[in-house]
Amino acid sequence: MRRILIATSNPGKLRDFAGAAAAHGVDVAGVPNFSSLPPVVEDGLTFEANARKKAEAYSRYVPGEIVVADDSGLEVDALNGAPGVHSARYAAPDLLNQEPHQAGANTDDEANNARVLRELEGVAPEKRTGRFVCVLVAARNGKTLATFRGIAEGVILDRPRGSNGFGYDPLFYFPQIQKTFAELSAEEKARYSHRGAAFRQFLDWCDGLADVPAQAILPHS
Repeated sequence: MRRILIATSNPGKLRDFAGAAAAHGVDVAGVPNFSSLPPVVEDGLTFEANARKKAEAYSRYVPGEIVVADDSGLEVDALNGAPGVHSARYAAPDLLNQEPHQAGANTDDEANNARVLRELEGVAPEKRTGRFVCVLVAARNGKTLATFRGIAEGVILDRPRGSNGFGYDPLFYFPQIQKTFAELSAEEKARYSHRGAAFRQFLDWCDGLADVPAQAILPHS
């Protein structure tokens, strides 16, 4: 069985990737000692820019290996696409008295969800549309090899539901199966999520390459 090492401190992401990889006969595990590597500043204006920056930077530490980085987040139509690339630190103005792009670290899920709910207060259900977006970039020796994009369309609820997910999952209702992402099993989330869709594209791409090494590394986002 091939193994893919996921460099992330987020156990929710690790579960998501593991669920998607299982169907391809791929084992997923965390990368040892990832915390010792210098962090990459995610100051790009798009998901792809951040993912590309991380993939290229981390691939330089493992010459010859394929490195995959992801950046993902929630886009809410009524908020003009926010939180977007600032999804992980959207509560920064509430907690740090600064804009999300100025935050040096992510803010916690509860605070981020609270800001989204506050900004959507009074917005009609039919206008609470949004989507999760995930972009994966594969790189080797500091150069991008391929990019993969996954999208899941849904509706933002007015209160959280479910306890299985992370981030904005409890607010993100997926009409196709009438559940929030936080109500999905790992297998269901791998099937329906933006991250699962992008990662399946990556796995298909890997299947088509004869020289893909047994290990790929996914840096933290």
